[in-house]
Amino acid sequence: MKSRIFTLLGIAILVSATAGAYPIDGYDDTGIRRLEAYRLINLGEIEGTKPANGALLPTSAVDLRLTGHKNLEIPPSDPEFTRQIRQLLGENADSYGIAVLDLSDPDNPRYAEHRGDYRQNVGSVGKIIAALGLFQALADTWADVATRERVLRQTIVTADEFSQRDHHKVPFFDLDTRKLVKRSIEIGDRATLWEYLDWMLSPSSNAAAGMVMREAMLLRQYGKDYAPDETEIRRFFEETPKSELTKLYARTFDEPLTKHGLDLDQVRQGSIFTRGGKNTVPGTGTSYATARTLMDLALLMEQGELVDEWSSRQLKRLLYLTERRIRYASSPQLRDAAVYFKSGSLYSCREEEGFECRPYAGNNKNFMSSFAIVESPAGDRDLDYMVMLISNVLRVNSAVEHQTLGTRIQQLLEGVHSQGGE
Repeated sequence: MKSRIFTLLGIAILVSATAGAYPIDGYDDTGIRRLEAYRLINLGEIEGTKPANGALLPTSAVDLRLTGHKNLEIPPSDPEFTRQIRQLLGENADSYGIAVLDLSDPDNPRYAEHRGDYRQNVGSVGKIIAALGLFQALADTWADVATRERVLRQTIVTADEFSQRDHHKVPFFDLDTRKLVKRSIEIGDRATLWEYLDWMLSPSSNAAAGMVMREAMLLRQYGKDYAPDETEIRRFFEETPKSELTKLYARTFDEPLTKHGLDLDQVRQGSIFTRGGKNTVPGTGTSYATARTLMDLALLMEQGELVDEWSSRQLKRLLYLTERRIRYASSPQLRDAAVYFKSGSLYSCREEEGFECRPYAGNNKNFMSSFAIVESPAGDRDLDYMVMLISNVLRVNSAVEHQTLGTRIQQLLEGVHSQGGE
């Protein structure tokens, strides 16, 4: 069995000007070549839209904030803070689940929760769980961080049926020609494992998520013999009974959640994000989360307790929003803030007289979820808070609703923490 861990040479990886997670100076550390393109865009050396002011922190400044507060727990809901947050939701408050943790003074955190146990499919927010499965498998296989970094940077992943099918386009950048292209992942596309992670969490590619989840399961299965070549991968998935593949899926993605004290009745990524992946590996059920469990995950990450400090730090950097900001993160009030973000949506429509089905405004279901950590302004962090938001408000544009809430929550906290604010 040949290994797929080798230096990636001569493979063109292209990027779009609107792509980006991970700090834009991160190419030397990660080998994610899209980051080099974005750095050049910001310098004006190649064409593209420059990132928001809050998206320009160097890698060294994108770090965990609560490693010195490992015993911090989510406090009881503050009645007045909760009243203020609920008031922002307006007449549709009962169609939301929301949790807000204000850590601007980490010695005196404040917490608001409204329907925090409301459970719903959170769409692409579940890709954080896919990343957790990979980082947990890496740590369980190699304690040495340098080895884990080498595996991420040098393992070549070739897209197969696990990547099909996805409408999301991903960025590809050619270092030599400096050409920028954005397209969907196709069977045969090759990139490093770190680049697939970036594609999964940045442009939120389901295709990339399918490949990351494949690799996480292979790493859990083969351990230090990872990474098997493509022939062995095909043999393994074709010859292994479906029941055994489901057990492997559970070890890879369910057990890391329970290991960190989370209840599978409250949070689960129950299947692979692509039809091709689902057809190959039966999952463990439906996918869902609550605002409270997403807050638990975010707090563990900031404390360096999500796997370990290195894994938590890498995950936070992968969530650093340097791409075109959307939904909650698109609030103009957050332009100067560093935002660590993942969003997910799922909508559907039924026939209704006078109603026209539109994206993010379904009349049958209209799921929208936002996972956001805000440090405002970037670098200074006068405000430091987390918002976990889940909604199902029918017939309204939930992307706009989440953007509006992003503005209102920022304004509320600015008022609370300004001189004389209460």
